[in-house]
Amino acid sequence: MIKIAIDAMGGDFAPKEQVEGAQLAIARIPDIELTLYGDETEIRKYLQDESRINIVQADGVVSMDEKDPIRAIRQNRRSSMALALSSVRKEGQDAVVSSGATQALIAGAHILIGRMKGMKRTAIAPVIPTVGNGRMILLDAGANMEIRPEHMLQQAHFATVYAKEILDIAEPKVGLINVGTEEGKGRELDNDVEALFKSNARIDFHGNVEPKDVLDPPAEVLISDGFTANIVMKTIEGTAKGMGTMLKEELSQGILGKLGLLLSYRNLKRFKRRMDPAEIGGAMIYGLRGVAIKAQGASKSDGFYNAIRQASDVVRQDVIEKVSTVIESEET
Repeated sequence: MIKIAIDAMGGDFAPKEQVEGAQLAIARIPDIELTLYGDETEIRKYLQDESRINIVQADGVVSMDEKDPIRAIRQNRRSSMALALSSVRKEGQDAVVSSGATQALIAGAHILIGRMKGMKRTAIAPVIPTVGNGRMILLDAGANMEIRPEHMLQQAHFATVYAKEILDIAEPKVGLINVGTEEGKGRELDNDVEALFKSNARIDFHGNVEPKDVLDPPAEVLISDGFTANIVMKTIEGTAKGMGTMLKEELSQGILGKLGLLLSYRNLKRFKRRMDPAEIGGAMIYGLRGVAIKAQGASKSDGFYNAIRQASDVVRQDVIEKVSTVIESEET
């Protein structure tokens, strides 16, 4: 059995959506066992079936707007997030899933799970839908505002293994997000990363990729520092939402527009679903000793289920061990 710890109290709609998402996962994934950490009384309000589900009482919740995430984790080791994270090392859980505050989860994962041997920096890496029903890994989406080229190389190795094992991409290419596609573009960091990636035989380096191409990318992995990639991610989310709204506004104008809206309703619904990050799951935190998945803070049950499914896939494919092998071989 794959054992997964659930932060049942983290998220905008906790614990209802987390509990319901957990029950969906149990019904659809036969080889998992879940442990829900949180307020047992609240959890039981929504728990209909306890098959392969355990509950551990937690005392406290890390706030979604926590200003000092490190302090929040250190001072409340009995919070639902802290207990779920620490269970990966102390209780043999294979993975943890949380919709809680992102920075608190990253900080807590560093403290309570720890980085894998040889990994110098973690990264948070969402999977983004692309043109042609493809998928692209974007990193680092906010864990490191400043970073060194050799750390980005390790993250690229992790993303390459993830793309192969979880996204079934046989030969994933890695692209560097930059202001132009020509060699020598961008900052000193970008030039150093470009040179390092080119010289590494384990990276299939495409070259520079402009942000305008991220939804129809020439590579399956796009990488930059946490500041840049986070802006790219939020721009994608905001643009998709804004374009959907503007399209509805235009189609609502006049009789022909309303007829067009009626005829295209299913297409618009599919577009919205296709751009919904919850359909893919969560963002994995790369570089830890165990598997940690950050689900959206506003996750509903389906989205949280997908994050659990993603966690189970990563464990099942032994991604952490395969990345460790690559990192260790790079150091020799």
